[in-house]
Amino acid sequence: MAADRMTSELAGLLNSPEAARVGAVLVIDQDALVANWRAMAALASGAECAAVVKANGYGLGDVAVASALWQAGARSFFVADIEAGMRVKKALPASRTMVLHGVPAGTETDLTEQGLIPVLSSLAEIGRWGTHARHLGRQLPAFIHIDTGMNRLGLPPGELDRLCNDPENLLGGIDLQGWMSHLACADDPLNPFTAEQLRRVRAALARLPKAPVSLANSAGIFHGADYHFDLVRPGIALYGANPAPWLPNPMRPVVRLLARILQVRDVAPPDTVGYDATHRITAPGKVAALGMGYADGYPWSLAGKGMAMVGGHPAPLIGRVSMDLLTVDVTSVPDHQLQVGGWADIIGPHRDVDQVAKEAGTIGYEVLTRLGSRYHRIYVGG
Repeated sequence: MAADRMTSELAGLLNSPEAARVGAVLVIDQDALVANWRAMAALASGAECAAVVKANGYGLGDVAVASALWQAGARSFFVADIEAGMRVKKALPASRTMVLHGVPAGTETDLTEQGLIPVLSSLAEIGRWGTHARHLGRQLPAFIHIDTGMNRLGLPPGELDRLCNDPENLLGGIDLQGWMSHLACADDPLNPFTAEQLRRVRAALARLPKAPVSLANSAGIFHGADYHFDLVRPGIALYGANPAPWLPNPMRPVVRLLARILQVRDVAPPDTVGYDATHRITAPGKVAALGMGYADGYPWSLAGKGMAMVGGHPAPLIGRVSMDLLTVDVTSVPDHQLQVGGWADIIGPHRDVDQVAKEAGTIGYEVLTRLGSRYHRIYVGG
């Protein structure tokens, strides 16, 4: 995210009536989003580059994200459930939209009427989808997920053997879009299980009917061409977090989270701050209340560890994280940069998603996907 361009754009947008009605705003840089998708596509040249937009586009808005990437050339999207698939498909009717949760019993008609493609993870699902296809008198598209060690979703070894031994009957009625599996440890370049999963995928493919193959997630793309096959599925990389922790972050930051300064007050010993009086003032200073809290997805675990930036100056989080409020020490912020109604950066040019996640004892995925519905979202670029 280009901080200078963002600052000039935001000057007007942060004064909008919509921004005035909320305690925090989330700014999404669509140019950075598109640049990240193009970078993934270039790394996996020769394979189609899809986009994973599950969890409401990792908190940024699945329809907005998918629409921006569609304009950039993405044609295939992965979501978790049917509801999300319906939103994306309605916005982008010509897209190929895959539902990772497959076909819950009773939803076969929902999927076909919406033109969604399920990812099938068991012989029971495969059979149910094939039966529905025969009932409609036409083949229905599907991906089939092979479990290569995650023990989560996907055909387990016994069911895979049955499919390999009788593919014509078991795949009746299915227009096979591709085989897929999921890497468990790709973000650890020293873990041998990634290469073992690749071996298992190749062993399965040698026994299965020919079809396109998808294996690599964001981190998997960085393992090289052996993992790219026909279609790659970047997720976290698109949204600016580091998909390859063994490297400096190669992705452009996409989000900027700003909280409104609601009040500034002078404090002095023996004052305390927040619930349970956990923070005690030890010297005269200033405290600012910011208009967001754990109801907005800000981790409660950041109490006493988080940091905001006000006018480029660090403002440590003090006291507990409240439902709707944060309190920060703004003693070091010059008065001319500290105004009620102004803004504090929570995630932005000085503190990225991965840094906030590390301080909270979690991962960038969780920080992004917990971004709350109360934020006014501002889309720039694109």
